[in-house]
Amino acid sequence: MLKKFDLYIIKKFLGTFFFAIALIICISIVFDLSENIDKFIQNDAPLKAIIVDYYLNFIPYFANLYSGLFVFIAVIFFTSKMAFNSEINALLSSGISFSRLLRPYLISSFVIFIFSYSLGNFVIPPANKKKIEFKYDYIKKKKANYDRDIHRQIEPNIYIYIERFDASNDYGRKFSMEKFEDNKLVSKLTSDFIRWDRERKVWSITNYVIRDINGDKETISKGSKIDTTLAILPDEFITQKEDFETMNYFELLKFIDQQKLRGVDALEQYEVEHHRRAAVPFSMFILSIIGASLASRKIRGGIGLHLGVGLALSFAYIMFLQVTKVFALSGTVSPFISMWIPNIVYAVIAFFIYRWASR
Repeated sequence: MLKKFDLYIIKKFLGTFFFAIALIICISIVFDLSENIDKFIQNDAPLKAIIVDYYLNFIPYFANLYSGLFVFIAVIFFTSKMAFNSEINALLSSGISFSRLLRPYLISSFVIFIFSYSLGNFVIPPANKKKIEFKYDYIKKKKANYDRDIHRQIEPNIYIYIERFDASNDYGRKFSMEKFEDNKLVSKLTSDFIRWDRERKVWSITNYVIRDINGDKETISKGSKIDTTLAILPDEFITQKEDFETMNYFELLKFIDQQKLRGVDALEQYEVEHHRRAAVPFSMFILSIIGASLASRKIRGGIGLHLGVGLALSFAYIMFLQVTKVFALSGTVSPFISMWIPNIVYAVIAFFIYRWASR
């Protein structure tokens, strides 16, 4: 059963958190508008599109981006005020244990965890699609996409290779396709060019040579052009930097599984994003415990010192997360470990700070 002090702390926690988030969103919108207003005017961006397609989809991203930082700040701010008003001491003196005192903090953290997890996995990705479309229409032009040395498994035992692919023209050069049976090559097609025909939904292969191998016999056939279907589309060759930002939880998992099946390398950024979307919301619990444990004790320096220590720890967490992300992208550390090791380290810190505060 929740007591009155539980509801009091939950109200303080969530109220401070959402007020701080609303404030930073307003500030972010003002700075973004001042930076991009010239481009909006220059490219004749409609007012409705600026508000609905851009800024309404801009809000969830920034609300989630700063959630961890403002959980820390919110907890330290109102808990410090309670401590220096002797409210914490009064609760502890009434027989309430420190672990029991943390219950409303954990309940509030769970609410913010659901809020952050839902935003990151299901609200922000579709919002990012509209925001990115608006950005390319009215802020900056979309760059031409090229990729080199593409190796894919498009079906079981069928592999393709493209030396260079231009996604803006659906055009590739130096294409080959190999088919295996019982780990033996039975057919190989090579060509100078391959192009996707968007009207007929087929691949046009130019200047091709097909080698069919049957035991010791080999048959060679040539031609200037052939149309065929392949179990892959041009959009799958090139992935924008923002692509993973537009995929919800299930789309991201499906994409990773498909690319692994096709033998695609360099999926670290997608796997990092997948694990980050769970690790960062989970950090709300750890940061809340650290913040509550730090701010519940009266120390010289007052609220200012509490906030200073809290900001230092929160920025250290963000930096730690970025450093481990770099290691994951370079292949030094697995994406799962890179995203969860900051939580593990901070959980150990939370344990010792909790032990100190509960004495």
